[in-house]
Amino acid sequence: MAELPPASPPQRQRQRRTARPMQVQLVPVKVDDITAPFYVRYDEFGAGTWADAHSHRLGHLNYTPHGTISMETADERFVSPPQYGIWIPPGVEHSCYLQHAAVYRAFYLQPELCAALPQRSCLLKISPIVKSVLADFNQRGVEIPSTPQDLRMAQVLLDQMCGSEVQGSYLPDGQTEALQEVLDALKQEPGHRLSVAEWAERVHLTERTLARHCQNELGMSLGEWRQRLRYLRAVDSLEHGQSVQSIALDLGFSTPSAFIAMFQREAGVSPDQFRKEFLVSTE
Repeated sequence: MAELPPASPPQRQRQRRTARPMQVQLVPVKVDDITAPFYVRYDEFGAGTWADAHSHRLGHLNYTPHGTISMETADERFVSPPQYGIWIPPGVEHSCYLQHAAVYRAFYLQPELCAALPQRSCLLKISPIVKSVLADFNQRGVEIPSTPQDLRMAQVLLDQMCGSEVQGSYLPDGQTEALQEVLDALKQEPGHRLSVAEWAERVHLTERTLARHCQNELGMSLGEWRQRLRYLRAVDSLEHGQSVQSIALDLGFSTPSAFIAMFQREAGVSPDQFRKEFLVSTE
């Protein structure tokens, strides 16, 4: 990831990427000269923060206990809610973008420590232990673990990452123009209530063909993709103190209880519990 400085507007890395507010560009943080086994970084970024493609000699886990983060490599685009982190192996070029303000954590490892970790960029499930150790390091201002106790804690982080559940992109892009047109429309207005058949008609496909594109390109149905999108938007809205009722209305749910049920399926906790667990205890 990167550190703050003045800069010029970003270049569009993908033709289909939606327009984004141009506020602050990040310049790659200088970690390549670090010789310690581990390095921990903390920061807070405002909405619209972005960084162009860059790479680090060290591998690193990117985690936002508050808000969501998007990162792109040459092959994939990742959007990560608070219960996941984005793993970037050593030397992999990546860019990042934060649509909303977010608290940021990064855990860097020397290349020789990354052998047991995925060799491709991916999402890693953030366990309560990982969350707690990073929060403890942050509270004590530990950037380079050096005491025997802190080195053991850093090793625990590595062990947890090696055993973590691996997932591809949480909210993948489509590969065909018709499907991406549908996804872009949903990103602009997650509250759309059109059926798959109605979306198919809009992009001049049959319902069956659109459904097949979703399974082949996204690995899930359009309904599941939309649910993930609405969940990510809900996470950011909860972070900004919006009420459950107003979030449900904005995201097109018929009742707050329907929104709560969706959120609980996705996060494993209710919106109120999520506020307490992710948006309070991680400070």
